[in-house]
Amino acid sequence: MRVVIFSGTTEGRALSEETVRLGLETVVCVATEYGRTLQEEHPGAKTLTGRLDAPAMEKVLEGAALCVDATHPYAREASRNIVAAAKKTSVPYKRLVRPKCLLPDDCKVVESATEAARVLEKTTGNILLTTGVKELGAFSRLNPNRLFPRVLPSRESIRLCEENGIPQSHIIAMQGPFSRGLNRALMEQFAIRWLVTKDGGAAGGFPEKIEAAQDLQVPVLVIRRPEETGDTWDEIVKKCKELMACR
Repeated sequence: MRVVIFSGTTEGRALSEETVRLGLETVVCVATEYGRTLQEEHPGAKTLTGRLDAPAMEKVLEGAALCVDATHPYAREASRNIVAAAKKTSVPYKRLVRPKCLLPDDCKVVESATEAARVLEKTTGNILLTTGVKELGAFSRLNPNRLFPRVLPSRESIRLCEENGIPQSHIIAMQGPFSRGLNRALMEQFAIRWLVTKDGGAAGGFPEKIEAAQDLQVPVLVIRRPEETGDTWDEIVKKCKELMACR
């Protein structure tokens, strides 16, 4: 009985531990080598690395008993491909939904990184970007000396920062999630006057970022989270247990 988990998130890695513990053959798909490194800290599952399109996902899903989409809440394209592949192969699909966080009243919600950049054009001061390295291009209209992107410590992340003109001394390459204290220390160290972020939920350290910004009276721009439906952690684990019971 095989379960395929499309992961790259904290809860995806934890779910693979649970399915392995239950005795299910587990295949975990991650996009990057860095994601593979993190996943391999959770032994027992087979890890496949690389960005997959829908046809490649179909090959991985062929014959599986369950497909779990545990990708990041903002990874819309990946989720669309996973849904299409699961439908094509007739594999039951479950979306593991990360609960949203309550947004503070004083934050400004924008629809995209591009909109956030337009807002910031009318401001001054250093900007902490915690939106992911793929969004960097949207901020190219701003002076790169204002930008302090916090990205994963991978070669790809550093390369993309450099390609977008980010000074090396401004690249914060660290693996989160981060505590309130560390967020605050980074904002103080780099004299941050604006925070741009996404609602990555509690698992992504969103509350700690907001709390640190409020401590220092740093205004926050939040890129709106895509609406989605799916299943909770407990519901998906229950489904996995049912698969084992049917063996």
